[in-house]
Amino acid sequence: MSKKNNDLSAVKVKEKFNWPLTILLILGLITVLFPLYMTIVIAFKQPSEMTNSISGILSLPQHWSLANFREAMEVTDFWRSLLNSVLITGITMGLALVIHSLMGYAVARNMQHSKFYRTSYYYIVSGMFVPFAILMMPLVKQTAELHIANVVGVILCYTVFYMPMNVLLYSGYLKNIPVALEEAAHVDGASTWTTYWKVIFPLMKPMHATVAVLTALGTWNDVMTPLVIMSGSGMNTLPLAQLTFQTQFGTNYNLAFASYLLALLPMLIFYLFAQKQIINGVVNGAVK
Repeated sequence: MSKKNNDLSAVKVKEKFNWPLTILLILGLITVLFPLYMTIVIAFKQPSEMTNSISGILSLPQHWSLANFREAMEVTDFWRSLLNSVLITGITMGLALVIHSLMGYAVARNMQHSKFYRTSYYYIVSGMFVPFAILMMPLVKQTAELHIANVVGVILCYTVFYMPMNVLLYSGYLKNIPVALEEAAHVDGASTWTTYWKVIFPLMKPMHATVAVLTALGTWNDVMTPLVIMSGSGMNTLPLAQLTFQTQFGTNYNLAFASYLLALLPMLIFYLFAQKQIINGVVNGAVK
């Protein structure tokens, strides 16, 4: 009888439905999908199909056409802007993986018994609480005086901006990697440098993916840093090129939304390929 009762209780537990959580998930899904639906629908519409009524805006296009995408690519000089964004994002991501992982390793392995590394860690992480608005004007002045008010200056700024978060993630993840692995490598005659690149760096692959995606997303979508540093240089990134459609008198929503979709696709593809490593890195990299 007790076994039968246990089976019945197990069935009841399985049949229990968490309605509040389900409703919350549905609302979250709508919140994400509705703007995406609006973007796709308006991007494929012609200006003549846009009306002031809500039904006219939400309705599907009468004729699906790629004309808006072609015109948006011409207006924004899409391929050149794409090249600039890929260049800035790729180099920033590479520097973050190398420099920030080294800093995270140095801090994680020494902060327990060294006041210098512990203080350095808190100093670096405190950078997350400094608003960009405070740094904006000094950065513009410094990059201009150093003659790096261009792509180089933007890359250097991004490398510094994402240092606090990335060092926090790397140092937290390294707590899950046993020090015994490094001790074994030292016994075999490996130097600290060799141990890091041959043993530790490959083991941090999930966190590398997490840092790469977070850094790439932030760099790719940022507008303010290129706007204030590269202003007047004649070079645009994809997000910066979106400002072309916003004038003093209005916005061409059809071309703007088509351009938004074009700028979204590269990062969406990148995320889809790396999502498994991102989830593993976030779970295992939680600071204990």
